[in-house]
Amino acid sequence: MSRFSAALQLTDIDDFITPSLECIKPVNIEKTQSTTGAKIIVQEDGYYEESESGKLKLQKIDISLQDCLACSGCITSAEGVLITQQSQEELLKVLRENSKLKAAESNEKSRVVVFTIATQPLLSLAHRYQISVEAAARHLSGYFRGLGADFVLGTKIADDLALIECRQEFVERYRDNMNVTMLSSSCPGWVCYAEKTHGNFILPHISTTRSPQQIMGVLVKEYLAKKLNLPGSRIYHVTVMPCYDKKLEASREDFYSEVNGSRDVDCVITSVEVEQMLLKDEQTLALYEPADLDWPWWDQRPESMVWSHEATLSGGYAEHIFKYAAQELFNEEPRSPLQTKQVRNRDFREIVLEKDGQVVLKFAIANGFRNIQNLMQKLKRGKTSKYHFVEVMACPSGCINGGAQVRPTNGQHVRELTQKLEELYKKLPSSQVDNKVTKHIYSDFFNGADTDKTLQMLHTTYHAVEKFVTALNIKW
Repeated sequence: MSRFSAALQLTDIDDFITPSLECIKPVNIEKTQSTTGAKIIVQEDGYYEESESGKLKLQKIDISLQDCLACSGCITSAEGVLITQQSQEELLKVLRENSKLKAAESNEKSRVVVFTIATQPLLSLAHRYQISVEAAARHLSGYFRGLGADFVLGTKIADDLALIECRQEFVERYRDNMNVTMLSSSCPGWVCYAEKTHGNFILPHISTTRSPQQIMGVLVKEYLAKKLNLPGSRIYHVTVMPCYDKKLEASREDFYSEVNGSRDVDCVITSVEVEQMLLKDEQTLALYEPADLDWPWWDQRPESMVWSHEATLSGGYAEHIFKYAAQELFNEEPRSPLQTKQVRNRDFREIVLEKDGQVVLKFAIANGFRNIQNLMQKLKRGKTSKYHFVEVMACPSGCINGGAQVRPTNGQHVRELTQKLEELYKKLPSSQVDNKVTKHIYSDFFNGADTDKTLQMLHTTYHAVEKFVTALNIKW
């Protein structure tokens, strides 16, 4: 049984974003002057305002998942609102109903079910069940196919495209103004915090490149749908991710396609929810028949289905963009592996390139909310202009320690678990993003790189959230 319901919850999590007890849901309230006073009456069927003119039933305020994504004021960042459309129960319900439609040969009503599995959950589940990462991918593919999946994909293609887009965006920004700091955008917990807390001051600094999850959403609902000769709405797209914030990210209105009439990602489940599903069935992952992951992007399959991206554990943004920018801007090839310098704590590191005795590139990796807060304070004081790019992740140690990864067992400390996952990650083959497949996707689907279609489908926008004073956030 799932530990999570569709209700708001406050729980202890790893990203240290604590509840602030203020809901900032923008509500337009019509106010009228009262000379005689009025009082609120609570009855079984609702709330009423009673005055000399009579009783008026007060309207209920609906709080949607989108509202909470824009807020995070009354909930923690990573275990906040888990609505029914983003739960394992809803997923299993959809799969059962879809299997019945297929059995009845109701082809017009049934949907093609696509699962996309991120790398970090595979590391987590591989360690949990003591099998290799590649084996975990194949057994998980077999498990999902048994539930009704038609396609099971990895995120390599989306990870590659995200790095290509982000590095190009950085180079363009640097050439336009080398004194402006660019911040990564793949962590929805960080983006949520930035929109709510710092608004229009910080949002121009954040990369517009979509996260790999949302790039996969575009590829599945647009590119794959085109290959299958189906509308995007006929595909039910499920992603397996390392943190609960990915549920919130998938629910953003920015990632709803008016053309398809559906979201790019319909449902997100997490590593720990997959573990719960297996526990409910009283099975271990290795007992399920293995099956290859699908590769619909190119005729030739890659040698591996699971890949690393640089040495860092959250997509490799800082390292990859640093190497690319050094070559593109200064014709310099940094030593490999890159030398990172720890600053203040193990979750804040710097990478520096010097040329002719001058620092020409200075990058940072900031993991965990403590480091994010310090970064924001310095940026507001104008002290972080020395950083040209910062990879920002809400969780300490980054995505590999996401709030929805399988938790330590047998008294194991979370840091020890993270180290074990790091060791598994280092054994994976390293992806080279400039490959035949990414070039094919750009030419075949996006009409080339740096086109209007690329900008529309691989980039997004952010929205500052206005705060409203309520009784909950008055500082007495």
